[in-house]
Amino acid sequence: MPVIRRLPETLVNRIAAGEVVERPASALKELVENALDAGARQIAVRLVQGGLDGIEVTDDGCGMSAADIALALERHATSKLPDEHIEQVATLGFRGEALPSIGSVARLTIESRAREGATAEGWRRVVDHGQLAGEGPAALPPGTRIRVEGLFAKVPARRKFLRSPRAEYAACLDVVRRLAMARPEVGFTLEHDGRRVLAVQPGDSAAARVAQIVARELAEDGVVIDLARGPARLTGIAGLPTFNRGVADHQYLFVNGRPVRDKLMIGAVRGAYAEMLARDRHAVLALFLEVPPEDVDVNVHPAKTEVRFRDPAFIRGFLVSGLRHALDSAGQKSAQSPAAPAMAAWQAEPLARTVEAPALASLFARQHAPAPAARVTDAGQAWRGYEAQVLAPQARAEPAHPPPAETAQFPLGVARGQVGNAYIVAEAADGLVLVDQHAAHERIVLERLRAAAASGENGRASAPSQALLIPEVVDLDEPDCDRLEEAATQLAAFGLVLERFGPAALLVRAVPAALASGDVQALVRDIADDLAQNGAALLLPERLDHVLATMACHGSVRSGRALGVAEMNALLREMEATPRSGQCNHGRPTWVKLAHADIEKLFGRR
Repeated sequence: MPVIRRLPETLVNRIAAGEVVERPASALKELVENALDAGARQIAVRLVQGGLDGIEVTDDGCGMSAADIALALERHATSKLPDEHIEQVATLGFRGEALPSIGSVARLTIESRAREGATAEGWRRVVDHGQLAGEGPAALPPGTRIRVEGLFAKVPARRKFLRSPRAEYAACLDVVRRLAMARPEVGFTLEHDGRRVLAVQPGDSAAARVAQIVARELAEDGVVIDLARGPARLTGIAGLPTFNRGVADHQYLFVNGRPVRDKLMIGAVRGAYAEMLARDRHAVLALFLEVPPEDVDVNVHPAKTEVRFRDPAFIRGFLVSGLRHALDSAGQKSAQSPAAPAMAAWQAEPLARTVEAPALASLFARQHAPAPAARVTDAGQAWRGYEAQVLAPQARAEPAHPPPAETAQFPLGVARGQVGNAYIVAEAADGLVLVDQHAAHERIVLERLRAAAASGENGRASAPSQALLIPEVVDLDEPDCDRLEEAATQLAAFGLVLERFGPAALLVRAVPAALASGDVQALVRDIADDLAQNGAALLLPERLDHVLATMACHGSVRSGRALGVAEMNALLREMEATPRSGQCNHGRPTWVKLAHADIEKLFGRR
């Protein structure tokens, strides 16, 4: 039988390094976290070749004595757990593995001088791949300086798995950016190969620090969050849905000041922005969640980038509702910078400018393509129920051409015409407003359905409903029928009344009034697809939001629908009264504005 033996200390440290030190960015994260836990107010980071050849972290924290330095290089030795209550940990690091692990796979130099006592002298200790390589006095101000050189130089099996210096530098930069956002009261500098790439001063507000690091436009195109529920608090800044990215790399999440990559929080962000972002677009935000230490387990992963919540359902619901509340407060606001290609097309010829439909469509970040023929044909009918209830009364009461002085009364101005049966042209007091009629009306219908659903009680229909003279049978797979039957009570509150009709069919007895003349078969199938894709992963309110968005898309006026001036003005007034009307259900802007100054520039007047 194999003999059980104790592993030598050097091998134990190298095994631990495999968990803690994956790449230069991992070592850098541990060193900067130690500096923050030491009470540093200023942290300077220097990298050589993306951290592959050198990492240096200097801080002005409390510092260490010679004895402390020696003890810090032993495994499981830490100053961050004063007792055995690990569930009460309030520091970033607490395992006591980082320094000995790094020292086992690199040349590690620690220089430190304790801040306590004016006569305290600095001390240096050098460890080269687990072996003591020297120690002695060091000249430096109070604080600590740590250098890591030749990471994995003597461990070729690990070194060959590292990426290029450019890729490793990008990972190191991301680490410093996240920690700098987590601690706006601390100043950070980062140099790479002698070039300063990041410098933030201590004492910033959280929102200002995030905007400075992530994107300066976030200050204008974001909303500040500060909400509390019970013992939990959520702060940060969230970008408007129209201010988005093609990847999720610009989402920064923190729990009790600790940068994390938590699946539950990422899912909550996705749920909060549902029906406001296209599926291939991602929100830009930084969220700081504060909860009692005993309500979150930070000891799940050696790198401490994952956490586990005691009440995950509460955390998810709090994040979703908090984000939506903040986004609702933005009203009709959206990121309103016209797309550069479209503006370039406008400025191509100095005297006569013809704006083609594709260039106009690009202003709204959507493809210029006609709607399916069947949908265009039915658009007037599908829209007639909503028009009769909402727009027609306003259109009758409003003059076709409001006097010019009235433009100052309306943020979105008054309608002057329609382009391509798709875009409304309106005159506002401060410029020209272009509205994507389908995107705008889709948002209006969605918010009305949401309001109706929120006011319903005990499953009773609160949205206007149209009973079908002859119930329509929709054939579906049995699992789809099961999901729709399970959600039937909630769907009835929206005006869609379904009844099981055998194992693989449903009977539609009533539909929302806005969809009375629409394609019932397509509507029910789309809802079934939504429930199948998002059913188990989302909470009930989020699943129903997907359903509402599908219903809104079926019930909104399509591109290609000719509108009268009175109808266009009624739509503009509805937009002004509708929350989140600045973007459609897919995150695209519903309107863009050309200020008077922008128009003058187009004609060379400025």
